[in-house]
Amino acid sequence: MLHVHTVKSVSSAVNIFSCFPLFPDPKDPIAIERLNLMNMAKLSIKGLIESALNLGRTLDSDYAPLQQFFVVMEHCLKHGLKTKKTFLGQNKSFWGALELVEKLTPEAGEITASVKDLPGLKTPLGRGRAWLRLALMQKKLSDYMKTIINRKDLLSEFYEPNALMMEEEGAVIAGLLVGLNVIDANLCMKGEDLDSQVGVIDFSMYLKDGGHSSKSTEGDGQITAILDQKNYVEELNRHLSASVNNLQAKVDALEKSNTKLTEELAVANNRIITLQEDVERVKEESSYQLESRKALRSDSAADGQTLGETRKQLKEETVLRLDVEKELEVQIGMKQEMELSMKMLEKDICEKQDALVELRQQLEDLRAINHAEASSKQKSEVIARLEEKINQMTGTVKQLETRCRQVEKEKDLALEANRLFKQEFGDKIDSLQEEVEQLRKHRQCKNCGGVFCESCVSYELPLPSSIQPENVCDACYCQLLQQYASTPT
Repeated sequence: MLHVHTVKSVSSAVNIFSCFPLFPDPKDPIAIERLNLMNMAKLSIKGLIESALNLGRTLDSDYAPLQQFFVVMEHCLKHGLKTKKTFLGQNKSFWGALELVEKLTPEAGEITASVKDLPGLKTPLGRGRAWLRLALMQKKLSDYMKTIINRKDLLSEFYEPNALMMEEEGAVIAGLLVGLNVIDANLCMKGEDLDSQVGVIDFSMYLKDGGHSSKSTEGDGQITAILDQKNYVEELNRHLSASVNNLQAKVDALEKSNTKLTEELAVANNRIITLQEDVERVKEESSYQLESRKALRSDSAADGQTLGETRKQLKEETVLRLDVEKELEVQIGMKQEMELSMKMLEKDICEKQDALVELRQQLEDLRAINHAEASSKQKSEVIARLEEKINQMTGTVKQLETRCRQVEKEKDLALEANRLFKQEFGDKIDSLQEEVEQLRKHRQCKNCGGVFCESCVSYELPLPSSIQPENVCDACYCQLLQQYASTPT
């Protein structure tokens, strides 16, 4: 954008804006800036039209006056934009205001869709520049600008109240754009980098007009020096803004990582405290287990002989129990085979009965035919054959029914054997429990891990975790005996 001190310096050397109106208020820099932008838009539009008419051909992207026109329009659209804060910093873009044209004028939707489909555009600034070029090629730029300038209620979301697009200067520029409809432009944007172009106004091309140039060589040199300084300051300001944005993004990322590391440190400290508590608890449990082991060793010497005899009896009962369980498994397998064969027999019986009913129906039909035609001997022979088949099927059904009764008897025998097994070995297990109860001492249960007095722990049984018999409490002993007696291993 043009700054106040730049315009004053230039006007002191050469009055390049002698044809422009006076500044409305010297104390209002925003109004002066709007006026300067409007005057630059007049110059760029006038120069573009004159040069295009003198050239007499379709303009392309490399045409310098056309490039400067887009730069001036970009500065006009950027004037007074509201700053939007994002997680990467602050952002200003006039693309949001240009998107309003699609809502107000449906025919502008084609331009917006074309801009969004361009593969090389990654920033809102690049999309806005592409939109301006497409609107100029369609010769609709003036109409679209008038449409959005007339809806200041919608523009207030993107611009400050004193922005160029919100004041009369914006309406003047929209009217000036009508003259661009006389020129033809053919712009190719696929190979053009619209995202990273530097939009700097080149004032030198507007100083070549003899009517507005100075007559002194010293004044021209001062203007060139001032313009060079202005361009350098604007470029330096742009680089500094980019550096500030990058540093702000890095600061935000470092703050996030610092917060995350602080949370992880707090979690680690809590974990360390928990582990220290667990270590203390394990030390106490280990000391208690050492004491209990010493007490168990002192008591185990006196009960060694009695425990040996009990172990032998338990081994014998275990072997006997395994044999009986194997027999029970065989009986269960036979029972399952019998049930399967019964189901197959029942299915076969049902099929035979259905066939028998069908044959009887056919016999009845033939008998009716036989009564109607008594003189037919062939029908009587067929009836005799059908009766023989029916008799054979009846005999087969009776055999199947007899076989089903035998299978049911075998099933009852298997259930009776299972009941007798539980009755016989349940008494032996109870007698073994009574003998082991006489050996109660102060011990630790190897099954549940609890420590009990002498009268509560005196049994030894083989556990799933060990082959040799181990000390168990009364509750674990009964539970294990019931498990061994009722569940096959």
